[in-house]
Amino acid sequence: MTRKKATNIFLCIGIIAVVIMLLTFDIPYAQIWKNLHKAGWWFVAVVLIWIPIYMINAWSWMVIIKGNDKKCAVPYFQILKYTISGYALNYITPVGLLGGEPYRIMELSKYYNIDRASSAVILYAMMHIFSHFFFWAFSIVLFIALKFEMMTPLTGIFLLIVSAFISAGIYLFMKGYRKGFAMKTLRLFIHWPFIGTKVARFMVSKEATIHKIDERIAALHKQDKRSFYLSLSLEFLARILGCLEIWFIFMILSNNVSFTNCILIQAFTSLFANLFFFMPMEMGTREGGFAISVGSLAMSGAFGVLAGLLTRVRELIWIMVGLVLIKVNNK
Repeated sequence: MTRKKATNIFLCIGIIAVVIMLLTFDIPYAQIWKNLHKAGWWFVAVVLIWIPIYMINAWSWMVIIKGNDKKCAVPYFQILKYTISGYALNYITPVGLLGGEPYRIMELSKYYNIDRASSAVILYAMMHIFSHFFFWAFSIVLFIALKFEMMTPLTGIFLLIVSAFISAGIYLFMKGYRKGFAMKTLRLFIHWPFIGTKVARFMVSKEATIHKIDERIAALHKQDKRSFYLSLSLEFLARILGCLEIWFIFMILSNNVSFTNCILIQAFTSLFANLFFFMPMEMGTREGGFAISVGSLAMSGAFGVLAGLLTRVRELIWIMVGLVLIKVNNK
């Protein structure tokens, strides 16, 4: 399959998914427009705050691509383009199986051989998920420090369970960074119905390439710790900056919402959404996460409803931007 044909397939998948989402919105369009009108310029801020967030994400990925090299072969704005388009495809496909990672590998292979392109994409995907765990851990510490008086036995049990989950996640990722992830991940898919046989054949035919990818993954943490921790710090910064989106939305209804509350709401909502990662565009899980997190902080349910709606519309806007960018400057 040619690169042009593959690009058109990615674009078609995205367009079909967006049309389906628009036709199956569970809120009347009149209600959506009313809320957007109510939000006014704050909604513009909600959309635009993702420009610096994506720029930081692209910088983080560029650090990984560059590695020990003095220069990166890929121009920064190309990386930014692949970042935005990749996330757009990930939003609309369950688990990203037809989404951003294959697209990014395809685009990055213009500049590097396939094993380096694959390892750079896998490493960044790992780093992006890895930063989730640090963000959740930071939020638990923040909650205990600032909301200790709200602690109940049920809350304490919940925090212990979440803490155990976060600790296990960090441990598994650090182990993966030391020894590589690609081969072990593919071995898990061998036992899946429909795709298991194909994955097994792929592993046999591409065994040398997979081992090279794992070697590159391990090399980032062992040999280039500065790049590893810089990339992780940038991803964590992007998550904190993303909490401004929640703050902008809540400023529509009240100016008494603290930024620390927005961090806690974002952390709980993202945790809830990631527990149901198999849902395309996190359909329903995002709204449920907002409703539960806002309620747990003794805030009005109107905050959660408005936040769920406006973030859904913002995602649709950036999905369409990402799909357009797939075809921009794609010689």
